[in-house]
Amino acid sequence: MYKGLPIFPLLLEFQFRPAKSHGFAIVGPALTLDTIVETLLIGIGTLTGVGKLEVLCTYACLSAIVNYFISVTFFPAILAIFYDLRQRSNEAEVVSEEKLQWQVMALKRMFSKQQPNPVVQRVKLIMAAGLMVVHAHCRWPASDKHQLPLKEENSTSNPFAPSEAAFEVESGPLKWVAVYAEQLVLLTLILALIVKFKFFEDRSEVEREMSFRAQVLLSPSDDSNVIGSPRLFSDIIYPRTRGFSISIGDGNSSDSESSIAETEEKETQTEKMEVVDEDSALKQPDEPRNILECVDLLRTKGSKYLSDSEILSLVKSKNIPGYQLEKALDDMERGVKIRRAILSETLPLKTALDSLPFTQYDYSKVLGACCENVIGYVPIPVGVAGPMLLDGKTVSIPMATTEGCLVASTNRGCRALLAGGGVRSSVEKDGMSRGPAVRMPNIQKASSLLHWIRDRDNFELLKSCFDSTSRFGRLQEVTGRLAGRYVFLRFVAKTGDAMGMNMVSKGTEMALQKLQEIYPEMEIISLSGNVCTDKKPSAINWINGRGKSVVCEAVIPGHVVTNVLKTSVADLVDLNVSKNFIGSAMAGSIGGYNAHAANIVTAIYIATGQDPAQNVGSSNCMTIMEPYGPEGRDLYMTVTMPSMEVGTIGGGTVLPAQSACLEMLGVKGPHPTNPGENACQLARVICAAVMAGEISLMAALAAGHLVKSHLTHNRSVINMAPSGSLPACLDKANLTTAGIPR
Repeated sequence: MYKGLPIFPLLLEFQFRPAKSHGFAIVGPALTLDTIVETLLIGIGTLTGVGKLEVLCTYACLSAIVNYFISVTFFPAILAIFYDLRQRSNEAEVVSEEKLQWQVMALKRMFSKQQPNPVVQRVKLIMAAGLMVVHAHCRWPASDKHQLPLKEENSTSNPFAPSEAAFEVESGPLKWVAVYAEQLVLLTLILALIVKFKFFEDRSEVEREMSFRAQVLLSPSDDSNVIGSPRLFSDIIYPRTRGFSISIGDGNSSDSESSIAETEEKETQTEKMEVVDEDSALKQPDEPRNILECVDLLRTKGSKYLSDSEILSLVKSKNIPGYQLEKALDDMERGVKIRRAILSETLPLKTALDSLPFTQYDYSKVLGACCENVIGYVPIPVGVAGPMLLDGKTVSIPMATTEGCLVASTNRGCRALLAGGGVRSSVEKDGMSRGPAVRMPNIQKASSLLHWIRDRDNFELLKSCFDSTSRFGRLQEVTGRLAGRYVFLRFVAKTGDAMGMNMVSKGTEMALQKLQEIYPEMEIISLSGNVCTDKKPSAINWINGRGKSVVCEAVIPGHVVTNVLKTSVADLVDLNVSKNFIGSAMAGSIGGYNAHAANIVTAIYIATGQDPAQNVGSSNCMTIMEPYGPEGRDLYMTVTMPSMEVGTIGGGTVLPAQSACLEMLGVKGPHPTNPGENACQLARVICAAVMAGEISLMAALAAGHLVKSHLTHNRSVINMAPSGSLPACLDKANLTTAGIPR
């Protein structure tokens, strides 16, 4: 009923008084009709014959009427007081034309939303008439033998109920008045409201007054200006019908026709002026507006009506959180641009971000998934190595890197492996792990917990809790170790085509809740107790594996080793033992029995949207080379990688460029029939690429070509001094005479 009232406090923000009277002209009739319908509808309760209900409904009707009179008398008076106080406090304030223009447009939209629906109004009128008929029929005595309605036993007397003496009046109309005197007062008031609504609500006077006052207040010299038009408020709020005019005169047809034509022309001009007014609202002022006005504009109309400098001021004043710029502005690229401007003010060099691109990027895939507080993106070159023959299928390997020679070296290894018949692979194990840390009251309870978990039936109970959290997460095993009264558990589960850290974490949390029901004294210290182990070197990942455990093998003929790799089988085998086994053991390496597996793993991880930090565990690798064949002239090579953490859905795999690289390998998204197959295939590709990179680098080291190749492919001439030449020891002639081919 009072949904229109909030419009009036908003009117205090405007600089012209006619707005208030026009607001009441719109809301007043609807408010009156609603009061009539409400009173008649509640009044039905006074016809039930139930004493308490009649009293309640009578008071409710009186309350509705009192509320109505307060709304149309006391409330406007308070608004007038506030308006006068505001005017006195802002007498010296100069209102800009842009501000007036914005206020008019806001007033137009505000009033248009408050316009009552004529269909609803007609339905309410019909309802009011019907309710009045019901009241008249029920309250007019049907016969002279009228009886009092039945009353509830032991009910309190109704103070508004008529006395029995009233029924002695036998005249029809007089009897009705005598019996229902208090209802007659109510109906008389309702009829008065209806008459007022129907015959005394004159909007034309209000419209003329508003037009006149608007002209006085705004009155620019140019009549073509939208704000200065004397028909501004009447045309905006109540637009006239185009092509229709009422002419009062001497009946001259030519004058009437010219009047109609003039009206049509004016209406066309009015329509055009309204369009111009809408467009002008998008124009931003030359000087930034104050904070309060900017906040109101952002809330009511959106960020497109604010300049970048105004948005900056809102961020600095904490009205827009800096980390929510994209959401607040509903324009992701503009949010990134403004964040860059804020950051640039704090940098030693203001132009530091000029070379960091940020345009023409789909930030919708980034926000909430890949990065926060975005200021741009870093383009990384992507090269391709291959083709690689893997398990009878040809694949091309995308590698994102800034290290020269890496793609070329891996490509040479692919060529050597292809000449030998390709690579065969096997995924030996698949399971992502999460290792929570819990604490028991004593070592007896800790030992009891471990024994309970090792029981097969108890494991099935934990598995059912774990598996209930995901469609693809399936618990494989739970192991644990004691350290005093601390228990370090390790949950291992299959996760489909996702890398699965979040999936396993959610399942582990549910399983721990079940454990706490059985062991209430168990204290969960952390969901991750570093026994997982994620993004840190660890022997447990090297021994037990994590993610995908992959093994690849290949046989490279001796002539390929000689012609393509420029070395011999014996030299490669000797170098592999000396470098990858003895050297790594001397360094105390864990999982580092390889030449440079991390190089290839990281390059493919970046290209395919994996987590680059997980190369710490994923690069665990052992490279083995052996003589092969009856005379040992060929080379048998294997690469074992027990803890490769990869996925083809989630994380950075949703980004367009990374998604394209996955599609290049044929493993984009989830596998349609066998969940987890795409992720396993990606692990096979990475392992085979590591093999290609290993054989190429080891061959370069064995032949002594490493320095020369890096001088050729990994030296940038941009940052080098223009003068100077190579040292004598690196001169091409000296390298040739030393036995190193050009």
